[in-house]
Amino acid sequence: MPLQDLAILVIDENRIRASIIEDGLREAGHARVTVVNEINEVARVIEGDMPDVVVIDLENPNRDRLEHFFTLSRALRKPIAMFVDRSDAAAIEAAVEAGVSAYVVDGLKKERVKPILDMAVSRFNAFARLTRELEQARSELEDRKVIDQAKAILNRTRGLGEAAAYALLRKTAMNQNRRIVDIAQSLVTADSLLGPEE
Repeated sequence: MPLQDLAILVIDENRIRASIIEDGLREAGHARVTVVNEINEVARVIEGDMPDVVVIDLENPNRDRLEHFFTLSRALRKPIAMFVDRSDAAAIEAAVEAGVSAYVVDGLKKERVKPILDMAVSRFNAFARLTRELEQARSELEDRKVIDQAKAILNRTRGLGEAAAYALLRKTAMNQNRRIVDIAQSLVTADSLLGPEE
């Protein structure tokens, strides 16, 4: 999706500061901008509008306010750019942990909104890609463990070497139009059910 087509939600209790962000976005070509000035309205607007990106300006937030928005960031799983006027190391660390894509201290200027938003989207996409790759690597590792278990069972019960056991699993998977790991899991499950009682 082109960045100009993104639905952007701006959350800011300060109407003047919110207008700085909104003007910066509209001047950069973003037409789908919604501004919320009442914090109590945020959940309803998010549920109704399903924004692609959220820009939050908190000016001088206290710890509870920051934690509230960090919780929102964790639940929303969307790019979030957050502007604050002052912060500390603990708040910055908490923002990173919560998945805030851009945490900008003392940097709210109209001309900076667009590049910061672009950076937040790029960083979010890069992090999402890394997360998917990590999940895929974990899944493949788990699949390999199951296949190794199945090969060990075939070695024990039928005297097949590793290569022959894998070839049998592969051939069975092809014949049944299933994945090798599914055949392996069936074998492991059957072996546990038919094996000696523990």
